[in-house]
Amino acid sequence: MQELREIAPVPAPRCAANSGPFAGQNAAAAAPGHPIALTHRGLHVNRFIIALAAGLGILASAPAQAQTPNTLLNVSYDISRELYAEINVAFAKQWKAKTGQDVTINQSHNGSSRQARSILEGLEADVVTFNQVTDVQVLYDRGKLIPADWAKRLPNNSSPYYSLPAFLVRAGNPKGIKDWDDLVKPGVQVIFPNPKTSGNARYTYLAAYAFAKNKYGADKADDFIKKLFANVPVFDTGGRAATTTFVERGTGDVLITFEAETSSIRDLAGKDAGGKDKYEVVVPPTSVLAEFPVTVVDKYADKHGTKALATAYLEFLYSPEGQDIEAKGYNRVTDKTVMAKYKDKFPEVKLYRVEDEFGGWDKLNAEHLNPGAKLDTLFGGK
Repeated sequence: MQELREIAPVPAPRCAANSGPFAGQNAAAAAPGHPIALTHRGLHVNRFIIALAAGLGILASAPAQAQTPNTLLNVSYDISRELYAEINVAFAKQWKAKTGQDVTINQSHNGSSRQARSILEGLEADVVTFNQVTDVQVLYDRGKLIPADWAKRLPNNSSPYYSLPAFLVRAGNPKGIKDWDDLVKPGVQVIFPNPKTSGNARYTYLAAYAFAKNKYGADKADDFIKKLFANVPVFDTGGRAATTTFVERGTGDVLITFEAETSSIRDLAGKDAGGKDKYEVVVPPTSVLAEFPVTVVDKYADKHGTKALATAYLEFLYSPEGQDIEAKGYNRVTDKTVMAKYKDKFPEVKLYRVEDEFGGWDKLNAEHLNPGAKLDTLFGGK
């Protein structure tokens, strides 16, 4: 029987010498390999998550266990719980039919940069399914846990699906939020996570910056971002915590997160007494292409003897069945037949690319995301 477990990541201590967009993060200590209980900060469980999990028939249990050749640990980003719960069930069924082997898939979820730090500090992931290229690349740059050409091993730069930052507003859209410049108006409270710990939030930063640069000019983009940050009352560490702040605590006028999360919340919340959606999704005219790169973590998959299973698991994400599950969950996919099936789910939007707007990830890191770069300057001590 296929099993699903969710485990907390191994926290990483603060280290002043660290570099990269997730440098200097703080967490409590835990020994790699030790069974880790679910924690409030590591895996925030709330009514929203429970409702989503119940809708999928999934119940997560806490303890991690030693890896075996038919056990995988997928370390993923914060808001992918429901997607991979469904993916895991489908893959396990296919693998059982193909090989006769049962498979156990354990899950770990948090902000993707924190997850990358956890792996560098000893969390033995067989695969990672992240939401930003830099968080995978660092596994090679600082750990040599994966090969330098990891992005070439699977199609589309090893990104089986993609998305974009979109807006979720309350019923009736009382603040009239339609585009990025509506977010910097006085009196508008904006909710998104900390861009220093969340890949989700860094895409929000990039989308807002690209919008401002193209509409107002590069010389005014910095001021635009400062105004945006000033309208955020609280910066949570990850995307799901930000969703909790907006939905459960009722804080803010608009939540910025991946399109898949906005649409899932709207569907789950249902209608009010008047038959109207309790939340509305607003896809702005422009946003930024958010890739979701995946890779086998070779060092640990080789150690566990799971390389073939891990590779097949990631290849499943590109299969027609995998692409259908992803698109059904409001993730945009490259399979044209699947996208045609779900075309009504995805409004037209102009997507800026990191390569075009920021000169690629290396230049983006140097100018915006690394310690002391532009994001640090604009974000300040928040």
